[in-house]
Amino acid sequence: MRIYAQRRGQLAGQLAGDVAVLVWAVVWAVVGFVVDGAVAALAGPARDTARTARDLASQFGDAGTTAAQVPGLGDQLRRPFDAASGSLGALVATADRSAAGIERLATVLGWLVFLIPVATVLAVWLPRRIRFVRRARAAQRFIDATPDLDLFALRAMANQPMHVLAAISDDPVGAWRSGDRRVIDALAAVELREAGLTLPSRTA
Repeated sequence: MRIYAQRRGQLAGQLAGDVAVLVWAVVWAVVGFVVDGAVAALAGPARDTARTARDLASQFGDAGTTAAQVPGLGDQLRRPFDAASGSLGALVATADRSAAGIERLATVLGWLVFLIPVATVLAVWLPRRIRFVRRARAAQRFIDATPDLDLFALRAMANQPMHVLAAISDDPVGAWRSGDRRVIDALAAVELREAGLTLPSRTA
């Protein structure tokens, strides 16, 4: 399956377009990573808060365990520490949820920053490349199947503008009917150019 034109000018244009699309995608991928990292960094304070609160809750829990060992008063002494540890546990959960939400938002924003501009370009570039590949494949199949280029000459007379036909021959239809190979090959070459192909080496 041919994905690039045989003609140098078209080939250069296609390669340049493909490279430009690739570079465009890479640039926006980098931008997406930067945005993801920048937004995710906002979760840092929430993570720090959760870490500090978790450490304090652990310390209060240890203190409560120690206080509970006091004979007779252990339960009463332990309650304030347990209450403080529970409050800090709720703070840890809230901080963790906030940090996770910020990180999810960072991921979504990073993907959107990448996908929107890349998808916009692909929506224009990809259909054109697919159309070229389909046209080139169909044309190549006919060229490979028969040495006769009359079909492409006929298509040229049906599809090409009048000034293009006039530049080839004053009477392209008459030349085609009389079997003028020079005119037939010239007409076929014009039509094949649309598919990015050149005339086969056999011209007779």
